[in-house]
Amino acid sequence: WETCWFKVELSIPPAWAGREVHFVWESDGEGMVWRDAQPVQGLTKEGEKTSYILTSSLKETDPHSLTLYVELACNGLFGAGKGSMIAPPDPDRRFTLSKAELVVFNRDVYELLVDLEILLDMAQLLGEENQRSFQALYTANQMVNVCDIMDPSTFPAARDLAAAIFSQRNGESQHTIHAVGHCHIDSAWLWPYEETIRKCARSWVTVVRLMECNPELTFACSQLRLISVLWQAQQFEWVRSWYPGLYRQIQDFVAKGQFVPVGGTWVEMDGNLPSGESMVRQFLQGQRFFQEQFGRICSEFWLPDTFGYSAQLPQLMRGCGIRRFLTQKLSWNLVNTFPHHTFFWEGIDGSRVLTHFPPGDSYEMHGRVEEMLKTVKNNKDKGRVNHSALLFGFGDGGGGPTQKMLDRMKRMSDADGLPRVQISTPDRLFSVLEKESSQLCTWVGELFLELHNGTYTTQAQIKKGNRECERILHDVEVLSTLAVARDGAFQYPASQLQRLWRLLLLNQFHDVLPGSCIQLVVEDALQYYAEIRRAGARLQEEAVQSLCRELLQPKAGSTESTLVLNTLPWERTEVISRTGPAGTETLALVTVPSMGYALVREPLLPPQPVAVRKQEDGSIAMENGVIAVCLDMMGHLTSLRLVDSEREAVPDGCYANQFALFDDVPLYWDAWDVMDYHLETRKPVTTLLKPLEITLAGGLRGSASFSLQIGESSTLTQEIILDATCPYLRFLTQVEWKEAHKFLKVEFPVQVRSTNATYEIQFGHLQRPTHWNTSWDWARFEVWAHKWLDLSEHGFGVALLNDCKYGASAHGNVLSLSL
Repeated sequence: WETCWFKVELSIPPAWAGREVHFVWESDGEGMVWRDAQPVQGLTKEGEKTSYILTSSLKETDPHSLTLYVELACNGLFGAGKGSMIAPPDPDRRFTLSKAELVVFNRDVYELLVDLEILLDMAQLLGEENQRSFQALYTANQMVNVCDIMDPSTFPAARDLAAAIFSQRNGESQHTIHAVGHCHIDSAWLWPYEETIRKCARSWVTVVRLMECNPELTFACSQLRLISVLWQAQQFEWVRSWYPGLYRQIQDFVAKGQFVPVGGTWVEMDGNLPSGESMVRQFLQGQRFFQEQFGRICSEFWLPDTFGYSAQLPQLMRGCGIRRFLTQKLSWNLVNTFPHHTFFWEGIDGSRVLTHFPPGDSYEMHGRVEEMLKTVKNNKDKGRVNHSALLFGFGDGGGGPTQKMLDRMKRMSDADGLPRVQISTPDRLFSVLEKESSQLCTWVGELFLELHNGTYTTQAQIKKGNRECERILHDVEVLSTLAVARDGAFQYPASQLQRLWRLLLLNQFHDVLPGSCIQLVVEDALQYYAEIRRAGARLQEEAVQSLCRELLQPKAGSTESTLVLNTLPWERTEVISRTGPAGTETLALVTVPSMGYALVREPLLPPQPVAVRKQEDGSIAMENGVIAVCLDMMGHLTSLRLVDSEREAVPDGCYANQFALFDDVPLYWDAWDVMDYHLETRKPVTTLLKPLEITLAGGLRGSASFSLQIGESSTLTQEIILDATCPYLRFLTQVEWKEAHKFLKVEFPVQVRSTNATYEIQFGHLQRPTHWNTSWDWARFEVWAHKWLDLSEHGFGVALLNDCKYGASAHGNVLSLSL
């Protein structure tokens, strides 16, 4: 990620008068040309950008001697790995400058080559049954005959032959492709957050140069908001400070309608794992940005590259003023082909949004004939709509459109035999689709990606940090709001909360929260979580001090008391741990009202204390009057009963709380994937390091703990806790994980029969089948959930809750949580 600066002194020969002059630079590291202290051209060999146009026709008045600076980064378009696109950065990788030249660019030859490329593609791809393929072939053959490469005066006649075939028009019924310039830049992935700043500048300055020469070019940009997040400053702050000239140019092209901001969210976030409130904040911050910067909110949600889409998203979109959605990721499905490209997507409350998947199944097309034909052939909604999108430009690592892509599509704008191609905008496309929407189908429920199921579990510390920080910010806002309501002098920490929310939202980017990023990014993300925890604890303390100031003042003669707060919207009676007068931890049973607090002096007495008994066979039984459990020496849950009904939840001969280890060797996407065949490698964990022993003997709390060896060198320690009056059993689990290509789960077989299990999602829940009747069912062998999954039949059910996990499954009668 280091940077080298080159000073380049150029002297253009006077003999080149009237010629087009380029500065050519080829390197396997990404670069940026600076001129007069301004960035003027991005350079990325993998993105086919290796030259800077000095002049389109050298005039006597043009400067013939000039100085440029080239900023060369020690990373390519896809980071600094070696041997594979998704390889981790290699600290020993060297980057090479292979060419630095001043050249004359022969545009006539270039135009001829583009003509021939289109004609030959038509000849090859339209098929022998299509007369246009022969017309294209014979035209190309005539061009070769007419053209003498040693005599440039023959070039115009050859080009006229090509122009004649390109100018033969389509009929009115021909499909129309709306081509939109695009440059997907991952906020962090195979490079750290800070490198993305330079990627944005390289890509966007290149787009600006193209717009100067091609006033018809439109470019959809969905990551503008990223800029200000990185530095916790106001919108566009780092563009103003780092690239002020570029910022002014972008503003000009936004005003002209060429540079089109899209998106609707703060970053292109993961579509599954953020909480409901986090998703609302993504839209809130994104839409506020559009309103402040452009005087309007965004009507399209643009999320082309995330690993599935929650069934709650349509309701959130509609609530945030968005009624259109574009993505293409479901084209990556490994098992089932999604049946539509243009359709209405209906969420869990019945909200619907018009949804479009570009039928070319990509967000980085290059404007080739093959892509246009695929867009039409692949379209699953022929007859219902006659328009579709094509997003062109290099992506993922940035880059964006090139002049050649535009020149290809100019020739195909309305050429008989090919779909009609027009440079367009997302708004133009969706406006036409809305007019044609009367026959469209509706898809109800989640858009589940049948791939990358491992992202629900990869990088456990990131998953834990996200859930904890979502909870911290919720609690700070609740307590601060209560403090404002009670004391008007209390200053609500709006700006501090916005800064912390933006850190959290940034970490929900679709390669960070899923864990599909390099170690440098993980380290940055964990630092951001640490900052949210630290600042959140301080804000929480300030709110409590204001809210409960009088209660926190010790009064003479009063007995020791504890202030207990409840930030959830229901009354809670729970066992808490508090520090006694001698500094020792003591337990107390307390009741605290909804969204409120209580001063606890004399703890409540439980209606029935927890009883803990060790049996002769070494097993341990615990009961609290609500539930009764039995645990064997390995920590297995062999019995779980509701005391009132005597209903047993664990089937005879089965063990719940069974840890199991699986091989995890996917086909390619290592951090992303777990394949269905991993289920065939299940090995129950059976190596006991420390047998089950009682750690708390009962009363307000009973508990027992044990330790296991996992795989070759990992260990697991678990404390199983039952509190007085509590209707659930808690498992505090600590794993020292040292395995590679292994997958650890915990399983709970239950005595419940249901064809569907219920999973918590954002602001709601979703049912998924527990059987594998169809390919759509078994493709969901590993799914995501938020805080709980539940298997219930009439009158009885068992739920599995967690505080930091997302991967889960329910097959048959076995609930499984991926650790």
